[in-house]
Amino acid sequence: MTISLYFVRHGQTYLNKYHRIQGWADSPLTDKGIADAVDAGKRLSQIHFDAAYSSDAPRAIQTGELILKENPSTLTTTIATAAFRELNFGYYEGEDDVKTWHTIGGPIGINSFHGLIAEFGIDKAEDMIAKGDPYGDAESSDTFWARLQPGIDQVIQDAKDGDKILLATHGTLIRNVVSKWSDIPVDVSTKNGSVTKVNWDGKQLSVEYFNNVGTQL
Repeated sequence: MTISLYFVRHGQTYLNKYHRIQGWADSPLTDKGIADAVDAGKRLSQIHFDAAYSSDAPRAIQTGELILKENPSTLTTTIATAAFRELNFGYYEGEDDVKTWHTIGGPIGINSFHGLIAEFGIDKAEDMIAKGDPYGDAESSDTFWARLQPGIDQVIQDAKDGDKILLATHGTLIRNVVSKWSDIPVDVSTKNGSVTKVNWDGKQLSVEYFNNVGTQL
């Protein structure tokens, strides 16, 4: 049994543009963000999607719909589910990203999310965010995966052999997926509109490619 999952990061939003932390918080796609999604749809237009999912964030739903408009599939919208939400950054939602990473990593000389991931891995980096949240709302790695894994399992369970499935979702979520099922480094930003392909062979998941903004999909 083979299933192909195409994870696409949503197009640029206004909070992305202003370099603000955006997890469960949401903001509209910019004109560039709409173009990001349309471009992803065109690059994926040779792949007939058998099912389409997204997080329940409007930015991901809109991205999924724009991708499907370019697809030969009869699908017009995604199945939106909270399982595919971005990491919840809690207290840091909407905060300036440079300030946030300086607050969390500055005491140990690391001033970026990329740096924290490179030094400690993405799971521990997320645990550091959760530990630093004075309100305790940010998700730890374990909390995040307790939400995400059942969603992935359900998508696979509902699929048929050979299905190609779209998942319009978020950058940190995609980095977690890649880190869990490959040795590909994830200490780089997931680009808006990029495609990450993950394959299920009936027994396990594997990452074919990450962060692809080219034409070879």
